Amino acid sequence: MTKAKARAVHGPTDKFQSIEIDRREVGPKDVLIDIKFAGICHSDIHTARGEWREIEYPFVPGHEIVGIVTEVGPEVTKHKVGDRVGVGCMVNSCGECEYCKEGNEHYCVNKMVGTYADHDRFGNGELTQGGYSSHIVVTEDFVLHIPDEIELDVAAPLLCAGITTYSPLRHWNVEAGTKVAVVGMGGLGHMAVKIAHAMGAEVTVLSHSDKKREDSAKFGADHYVNTTDQKAFATVKGSFDLIVNTVSAAIDLDSYLSLLRPQGTMVNVGAPAEPLSVNVFSLLSGRKSFSGSNIGGIRETQEMLDFCAEHDVVPQVEKISADQIDEAYDRVVDSDVRYRFVIDNATL
Repeated sequence: MTKAKARAVHGPTDKFQSIEIDRREVGPKDVLIDIKFAGICHSDIHTARGEWREIEYPFVPGHEIVGIVTEVGPEVTKHKVGDRVGVGCMVNSCGECEYCKEGNEHYCVNKMVGTYADHDRFGNGELTQGGYSSHIVVTEDFVLHIPDEIELDVAAPLLCAGITTYSPLRHWNVEAGTKVAVVGMGGLGHMAVKIAHAMGAEVTVLSHSDKKREDSAKFGADHYVNTTDQKAFATVKGSFDLIVNTVSAAIDLDSYLSLLRPQGTMVNVGAPAEPLSVNVFSLLSGRKSFSGSNIGGIRETQEMLDFCAEHDVVPQVEKISADQIDEAYDRVVDSDVRYRFVIDNATL
């Protein structure tokens, strides 16, 4: 059993504290990873603060994990000691249902195992703890290869923010000429802009201020609309094939659905704590769709990493020490980050 240093909260309003956690023995098909960097996702904050559901404490967040393989089990064939690897939002699934077999482990009918705040399929179903820690043990099928072209610190957010935005763009067949709008340009949004641009789309950012107009152009956006300007908002009515909503707050869905072209789709990847509502007539007119998308399977996540390496698509990150996690959480909630915090796990 490996003793791992970690940072955890012991309650929904508590500050992070240093703790030591046990990682299971490396089994026949397991990989032990020395974690170098862990990204901070808004999902970490919602979970740590009990905003989505009650969880068990102490709780170690982190599902944007990158590091180096330091040990492998005797039956491991996909990874070797010294490999640069990553772990995303899940660490296991049944592997037997139709969705697992087709590479959509996140739709596992017997429930995927989340990287944190979930119960593992090993041992006595111990609580999974995330990547704000020095080491993690994961079965080889849920460990990704990080291409050499991508530095480890910027690779971390790809394991959630990258796949969360890549998957819907790929699913809705974004290609050259597709008109894509991205609502919000934070950790998820700026990745959606970069990836959609790399796919050849005509990209518009829909933001509630002008603060990120200049950055949006640098990331590949063709247009920028300040949604508080009603005249500017009206000019893009009926314009888009796909709208990717990345914000974790309630918005006026009916107003945004009016921006779709007939048979267009608005997909939510942000996950606000409060319910959303839509007027069905916003969908009936033009056969429009309102959908959701949540990460992607392991095969697609590796595809995303390889795509980002090929097209030089990486997130903008601000590296922090473990002592700055509480401050970083508050800044994420205040939208005060350009554009993803990454913890240097050497500071644990």
